[in-house]
Amino acid sequence: MVGVNSLVDVAVFGIGGAIVMAALVGLLLVASGGERGASSRSRVSFGTASVVLLLVLPTLTAVNTLGAGSGFWQAFAAASLVVALICAVNIVMLPVVARKQVAVHGRVAVPQPRLSLPVAAVALIVCLSLGLLGAGIGSLLV
Repeated sequence: MVGVNSLVDVAVFGIGGAIVMAALVGLLLVASGGERGASSRSRVSFGTASVVLLLVLPTLTAVNTLGAGSGFWQAFAAASLVVALICAVNIVMLPVVARKQVAVHGRVAVPQPRLSLPVAAVALIVCLSLGLLGAGIGSLLV
């Protein structure tokens, strides 16, 4: 039954975090739609909110998983999956923002970025690192 609790935690926090991240990217798209594009203040606000989201939600997932009686490694796996879901939204939606910025500034169009093996490897390392950080903080809080 503990495995089901972890999947529910991943679904709740991962999908919720993905929705919030998509909303943040949407707000960045709206902010970049003006004649000057997104201001540096709005980009810093977006980055800060993204970092907070990528730190808080895996920690909450780990706290819930550890509170249900699971071990550290199961909490680490759940936290890493939550980060992976949130990062997937970033990987899919941020090229749209980049194309919008290019269109606003009148530059030559940037070719469509493709996910390569090195980029996927770095994304995996980032997801595992943030999952480990969230599980570590979560184990200190429980």
